[in-house]
Amino acid sequence: MANGPGRDQRGPMERLVRIAAMLQAHPEGGVPATKLDRVAGFPESQGHDQLKREIRHLERQGWRIENIADPGAPAVYRMTTVDNRLRVRLSLDQQAALRRAVLLADRGDLAQRLGLTDGAATTPDAIVPAAVPAAEPDSLRLVVDAVREQRVLRFGYKGSPRTVHPESVRSQNSVWYLRGVEEADLAEPVVKTFVVSRMLDVEAGEPGTAQRLPQVRHAGLHPMSWEIDPPVEVTLRAPADFAPDVRRWLGEPVAVEPDGDDVLLRYRVTHRAALHARLVELDDRVRIVGPPQAQAELVAFVAAARGEEAPA
Repeated sequence: MANGPGRDQRGPMERLVRIAAMLQAHPEGGVPATKLDRVAGFPESQGHDQLKREIRHLERQGWRIENIADPGAPAVYRMTTVDNRLRVRLSLDQQAALRRAVLLADRGDLAQRLGLTDGAATTPDAIVPAAVPAAEPDSLRLVVDAVREQRVLRFGYKGSPRTVHPESVRSQNSVWYLRGVEEADLAEPVVKTFVVSRMLDVEAGEPGTAQRLPQVRHAGLHPMSWEIDPPVEVTLRAPADFAPDVRRWLGEPVAVEPDGDDVLLRYRVTHRAALHARLVELDDRVRIVGPPQAQAELVAFVAAARGEEAPA
């Protein structure tokens, strides 16, 4: 029977199997890229680019493959044998939630076995620049233990000393956040969010020193809903037919007012970095009308992204 339309996938699949089998046969020392090129049947002159493409394909299937060669040396690839069934079956959001649960349970061994270590689980919003560079701060373990053992946390944040009763810790876009209530707000609990990497001189009290907090509603996955900064109302102008796109990127505004062929959309902004990043994506079809401080912050953000100084 003749093959149907489209490329015959047998050859590429067999090539992937040969590469994976060779990597699995050398779990400790790895396999030089030149040898994998020969196994795959790639030409020596340009085969390595093709090899990297095949390795990326295997990684998308859930395998963890790393280059263990020294910087500047020819590549040597090693495959870490993991149970990748969960990574294949779970969505990115589910992988991220599982990774947080593993961390809170203090089960690093489980994370390794499931292939859910750093970088293995990211969120769909990863295309939006994060508020701070992706990292796991030195104080993260102390913060996680404080949440688990109900320890009060003391640290410096934005120039002020804070005493916080922790409620939870979570990761978004590879940035870790602590949610908790400051001691001064315990009478009428106001849950605030703190970027863990910005917390200075973190100290934790004895187990049980933190007050058990009532169940609170967590912020949504949309970065514009995160309460990172003090709230400010920002008014945007956009063409009326472009307003649905603005809503998709920024969420629902507090108010909308027609203005000729344009509309004015007012937002309560609590995460300025997310606003700036998404306004850049929306381009000049959306402009900040006010307040002036919000306009100046956006100009400074764009200048910093270009490596320039913001105009005075």
